[in-house]
Amino acid sequence: MSGDRTLLAIGDPNGIGPEIAVKAAKSCAGDAPVLVGDRSVLEPLAAEHGMTLRDYSPDAPAKDGVLYLVDVDHLPPGEHLPGVVSAEAGAATIEYVTRAVHLALAGGFRGVVACPHSETAVHAAGIGFRGYPPLIARLTGVAEDRVFLLLAGGGLRIVHATLHESLADAIGRLSPDLVGAAGRALHDALVALGVGAPRIGVFGINPHAGESGLFGDEDDRITAPAVAELAERGLSVDGPVGADVLLTAGGYDGFVAMYHDQGHVPVKLLAGRTATALTIGAGVPFCSVGHGAAFDIAGRGVADPTALIRALRLFQPSKESTA
Repeated sequence: MSGDRTLLAIGDPNGIGPEIAVKAAKSCAGDAPVLVGDRSVLEPLAAEHGMTLRDYSPDAPAKDGVLYLVDVDHLPPGEHLPGVVSAEAGAATIEYVTRAVHLALAGGFRGVVACPHSETAVHAAGIGFRGYPPLIARLTGVAEDRVFLLLAGGGLRIVHATLHESLADAIGRLSPDLVGAAGRALHDALVALGVGAPRIGVFGINPHAGESGLFGDEDDRITAPAVAELAERGLSVDGPVGADVLLTAGGYDGFVAMYHDQGHVPVKLLAGRTATALTIGAGVPFCSVGHGAAFDIAGRGVADPTALIRALRLFQPSKESTA
């Protein structure tokens, strides 16, 4: 799956994705990604930024002023409406990512980066969708409970054992097997990102990780056995410990959170919209930005590509990631 270029899916075509995709690709100069989206959406933006859009081929040379495109040609004529949440744009979003992942699976690319999506738009298209990780799992044929979101930013890297579901459902679905799988996926991802011997902290489910049963027995039944199993495999892992304690302790390369807000809040607090969201465990290097499609500013030319540039740098061996 290795290669010289990264694939960049443009996200919801009616959001800021196309704009930041062109801006970010232009900033990469000779290491520009291959855009995956609709020519009709991207060509005017490329021209606006002084770039020429050409169809991608494996032997296409890197060239100043040129951006290469895999033209998916999916968005119906007249449906490119910046700022409008629509089923047509939601369906196009999924088609862009699907094409990019299939290309990555075929080989010749470093990985896939995706611009922001709108779950509302995707659901309006009648497509079951709970964020990128379950979609990438389906596209790669990996079980959904073995593919996880790793949010990075502000000096933190936090994988989520559960993600887009109600807190009650998330707690009910947690198991030693699921938490252990998240820990193993995090370890492997950290090694791939250049961390030689990762030290991992595992958050407790309950306050104070249950305080020896005073605040529930879930950690005794779920997180503690998972940590023991990870340690038996030779991983450097501590926990379960309350998230507030672990996050302030220092010395950890990554953390395992039990549910969405437990992991998202600290990263978003420190990194804001510059956070990077990596999908790990699926066998295809995949990441996206940690912010939304920003329909309120779509089409105005003011969208900031900083988070997307940071995501692209994860796949540039010559550049050190600052995520």
